[in-house]
Amino acid sequence: MIHYKTSEEVQKIKESADILAKAHGEVAKHIKVGVKTSYLDKIAEEFIRDHQAVPSFKGYNGFPASLCISVNEVVVHGFPSEYELKDGDIISVDCGVFHQGFHSDSAYTYPVGEVPLPVLDLLKATKDSLYLGIEQAVFGNRIGDIGNAIQKFVEAKGYTVVRELVGHGLGRSLHESPEVPNYGKKGSGPLLKEGLVIAIEPMVNLGTRNIVQERDGWTIRTADRKASAHYEHTVAIFEDRTEVLTTHKYIEENFKF
Repeated sequence: MIHYKTSEEVQKIKESADILAKAHGEVAKHIKVGVKTSYLDKIAEEFIRDHQAVPSFKGYNGFPASLCISVNEVVVHGFPSEYELKDGDIISVDCGVFHQGFHSDSAYTYPVGEVPLPVLDLLKATKDSLYLGIEQAVFGNRIGDIGNAIQKFVEAKGYTVVRELVGHGLGRSLHESPEVPNYGKKGSGPLLKEGLVIAIEPMVNLGTRNIVQERDGWTIRTADRKASAHYEHTVAIFEDRTEVLTTHKYIEENFKF
């Protein structure tokens, strides 16, 4: 069952998303060679709690941290740890915030130091595909139009789209209906109606689309251990517009590459 939001509820999600965006910006300041990923998690949690909000992920089905931190071949759901970032790594930082009864969710993948050009190209293409998906997230379109735009764009560049993991509705719950795949057919799937709030999050691999789940029950990596990139925004559908509720602007103000 899809829960459509009132304009007042969308505003609350936007206020949650503002805290989320600024938390991402704080984390971005510290992404560099030698930093432990557990330290990034600490920064995010402290910032979120200092703003009278709660990290959405911490404790969610037993997840142990505030951030999903996924390095190199890890697609999503990696744990923060004592791992120190190395020159040439890429790191996906995925975060959610719960505030005034509503969740927001966004992610960004960073290059660390000197990253090989083919991997930088993967990051750019994945980020571009997010915005192509958002362009299709308009009143009267269908969920399949979003995934089709993402899939066509990245596959034309020789990359692959993860099929087992998808975007999602969100609001009072972190994961709601409908699922938002990053592949699909135009004109298929649920209709995009007024008040729909969804997280669009392309997960794109340099090599095979096949994935493996590690023994911790959470960490998902590419089967061939080639790089994977992940970007995400929370968006709201209105009859006359689509509003991107999250923003990467604080990240991009604080992280230059």
